[in-house]
Amino acid sequence: MTREFEPAWFDVAPVEGRFQDFAVRGQGLGAHVRGRIWSPDDSCDPMPLLVAHDGPEYDEFAQLTRYSGAMIAAGTLPPHRVALLAPGARDEWYSASALYSRALYLDVVPGLRQAVAVQGAPVGMGASLGALAMLVTQRRAPGTFCALFLQSGSFFMPRFDSQESSFPRYARIVRVVRRILRAREHPDPVPIQLTCGTAEENVFNNRVMARALAAQGYEARLDEVPGMHNCAGWRDALDPHLTRLLARIWA
Repeated sequence: MTREFEPAWFDVAPVEGRFQDFAVRGQGLGAHVRGRIWSPDDSCDPMPLLVAHDGPEYDEFAQLTRYSGAMIAAGTLPPHRVALLAPGARDEWYSASALYSRALYLDVVPGLRQAVAVQGAPVGMGASLGALAMLVTQRRAPGTFCALFLQSGSFFMPRFDSQESSFPRYARIVRVVRRILRAREHPDPVPIQLTCGTAEENVFNNRVMARALAAQGYEARLDEVPGMHNCAGWRDALDPHLTRLLARIWA
């Protein structure tokens, strides 16, 4: 990738960080949810936490911890940690699975708090099915996340997404998305920043979802961006969209 397509924060020398492995058994999953936790220093002090679905892929292909390190170095965001959750059985877990959501709020988030000192409720983020899984968990477990950053969410709706009908969990996603859209309110309407590529197939269902969440009391904002449904597009949308959300939440 040429320099002209790299985001501006690539020019900022990031703070040094360290990784520690993380694993917790997910109740009902018959498997461990694994990942790595990135911290900007060796401090044991509580810090805000960003929890990312598809975390290792976000880090390798979208440079997520480099982004965090650069934002900390520039003073744009306070020191914080990033939990990079590995996808595991991704198509099953992230496709609006009640079992996975339960494991996320009962096992994974508490396990992260035991592994590192966390300040306040974490912010959740994800792309595609990972975005869907974060939203579904926030709906099922109020108080688990204080805000969400959702990129190119796979909020399948038959009128827009019939081409996805061969996906094994298509019907479950449609059913859960329909339930979200039909709700009149939610007890924990946290700030939600959505991004989606203007040319993506998912842009239509993201528009509908953003409007529905706003009508239910969420501070939901959708920004349509030039990128596509890939890590480069998601990386390029981190700043200013994730930056704006985190700066507000962690102020």
